[in-house]
Amino acid sequence: MQITLKCIAASIAFASGSAYAQVPAGYPGSYQAVVDGAKKESRLIIYSATDTAPVRSLIKDFENLYGVKVEYHDMNSTELYNRYVSESAANSKSADVLWSSAMDLQVKLVNDGLMLTYESPEIGYLPQWAQYQKQAYGTTYEPLAIVYNKRLVAAGDVPQTRVDLIRLLQTRASQYKGKVTTYDIEKSGTGFNYLTQDARVNPQVTWTLVRAIGATGPKLQTSTGAMMERISSGENLIGYNILGSYAFAKAKKDPSIGYVYPKDYTQVVSRLVTISKKAQHPNAAKLWVDYLLSKRGQTLLANQADLFSIRADVDGETSMAGLSKQLGDALKPIPIGAGLLVYLDQAKRLEFLKQWQQAVRR
Repeated sequence: MQITLKCIAASIAFASGSAYAQVPAGYPGSYQAVVDGAKKESRLIIYSATDTAPVRSLIKDFENLYGVKVEYHDMNSTELYNRYVSESAANSKSADVLWSSAMDLQVKLVNDGLMLTYESPEIGYLPQWAQYQKQAYGTTYEPLAIVYNKRLVAAGDVPQTRVDLIRLLQTRASQYKGKVTTYDIEKSGTGFNYLTQDARVNPQVTWTLVRAIGATGPKLQTSTGAMMERISSGENLIGYNILGSYAFAKAKKDPSIGYVYPKDYTQVVSRLVTISKKAQHPNAAKLWVDYLLSKRGQTLLANQADLFSIRADVDGETSMAGLSKQLGDALKPIPIGAGLLVYLDQAKRLEFLKQWQQAVRR
């Protein structure tokens, strides 16, 4: 009897999901063709720079709603970009959807004519700066943080601003020798994007900070996960420009993790989702984009994946609304647009990397 009841419950859940799946409320009736097309395609290939673990429930919910099997490839943002471009040039099998926090590289794919134009029915619920040419959509609102080991960094030493961090590294040089971590911007597209945007906001403070970090002999990484683990273990004491969403999630489970959203300004980044022009499963790709941007998908992103919702009508600590209450004008979201391409110009990129190498690789 117990098994039978479970089956009935599962059937009810599936039926309610299917009812939602026909056409979400407020969508045009013509959207049924997208749903039907996606069910017929029955598959979706995603290349993502988002770790699989936090979005597993999101993927499962999407699969249950629409009967589409998701093939999810989690990789470094630079690897994601290079792999897709290479496969696209060779006309070989590749992703239907790219989902990456390397905002500049995603916008470059749009400008290079590789992405599909698609006007999501959810576009009206996004901030105006959160989409580009109806080809790249912001899906999250994630603050960048200073992360530290609460057991090993005294409460009075915890920096609240970038100037505080510079002062700490300069006055406690021996304590922090080899104990600081940040992105290796030569290998991480995400890290490169974050630091170039820092330089646009305040170049003088940014380069003073980079030099202060460089003087410690920092441990450079290509992923947030690696930095968080090293800070947790005490191998590193403090990290800069780390995704606050990952820090928030880690701190809930790990009492050694502390984090600060800098009070001088807190950069906010977004994971951009795009659809390949060569998508083999275009309807499933559209369905995924709309699901990610929907209130249902955004609520799961915020409350289960801890990735911070970009929609104003999703509330809570892990949302744009929650962060705005907490930080107000200190929040500096990075606009999605052609401005992100400035440092992808080859000459500017090489000059920026040269300046960084001189400051960090001493």
